[in-house]
Amino acid sequence: MCGGIGSRFWPYSRTDRPKQFIDFLGTGRSLLQMSYDRILPIIPKENIFVVTNAVYADVVKEQLPDITDDRILLEPARRNTAPCIAWATYHIAAIDSEASIMFCPSDHLITREREFEQSIVKGFEFIENNDALLTLGIKPTRPETGYGYIQIGQPVNDNIMKVKTFTEKPNRELAQVFIDSGEFFWNSGIFLWSARAITDALRTHVPDLANVFDKGDGVFGTADERRFIEENFPGCMSISIDFAVMEKASNVYVECVTFGWSDLGTWSSLRDNSPKNSDGNVTQNCEVLSYNSSGNIFAIKGRKLVAVNGLKNYVVADSDDVLLICPLEEEQHIRQIVNDAKLRYGEKYL
Repeated sequence: MCGGIGSRFWPYSRTDRPKQFIDFLGTGRSLLQMSYDRILPIIPKENIFVVTNAVYADVVKEQLPDITDDRILLEPARRNTAPCIAWATYHIAAIDSEASIMFCPSDHLITREREFEQSIVKGFEFIENNDALLTLGIKPTRPETGYGYIQIGQPVNDNIMKVKTFTEKPNRELAQVFIDSGEFFWNSGIFLWSARAITDALRTHVPDLANVFDKGDGVFGTADERRFIEENFPGCMSISIDFAVMEKASNVYVECVTFGWSDLGTWSSLRDNSPKNSDGNVTQNCEVLSYNSSGNIFAIKGRKLVAVNGLKNYVVADSDDVLLICPLEEEQHIRQIVNDAKLRYGEKYL
């Protein structure tokens, strides 16, 4: 899944080239390319599909030349993850009704990739033997408000638990309660299930959404699919798979995993996962002269020299015609800044 716009990384992540297409970590590979590389040892490349917004067709083809056009599903409108997952499921089921499917975001950072591979293989074995919707759970390290939280229930086998509750993006106070209880894991946003299990769940819990795709019975996998999607997808409700299904279904399970994970959803998370100098500063594509400054992240396009004095725990991000300077502890306001910029200036600075 790589159709998001990454607004929390504005202005480095812009509408025309959002964060999944950017080499944030200086590896020579974008987050999308790293995600593709990560799953190749597990899933044959002919079974890998990319779901993205139609405006990103060219950049996906540029970054993933091995992916043929028939494996790039181009959304005509942004409708969050449930419609994205529904379309991909119906498309894949038309090819193989018995398919086991992994859905994963294209903009996450995962370390200890051998452990990741082992976790995915174990997850596939579980869903192929159970009527289950499986998510991968990460042990939380802070009261993060940007993630979903999973309360574990009874164990099914090693590291796989029945889910007791599923809460999407709690406030900070509730997130702290979850942390203190020791019963909650972060939802990684990586899901495994059979085509049949997720189709049944969509029909049960979001019938209005499922009905949109059920109308296309017989068109998926044919030359008529593109036209059907262009006519019907924009009318889908905009809803996450978490709200649509995972919070409601009774057959939700979690595999508690130990590989390193970050959704790289904020400047703070990028700072935390990037190499730092002796002052704890992170630099992206720039030279920095810093004095009495620590804990900052400088993300500057154009190889500029940045000179700072007395700056602590800030993000300084410069991208073409936008300069952002914001305390990292207040970065949750970046989305509001983006909204205000859109209201005042239209699409000019997005």
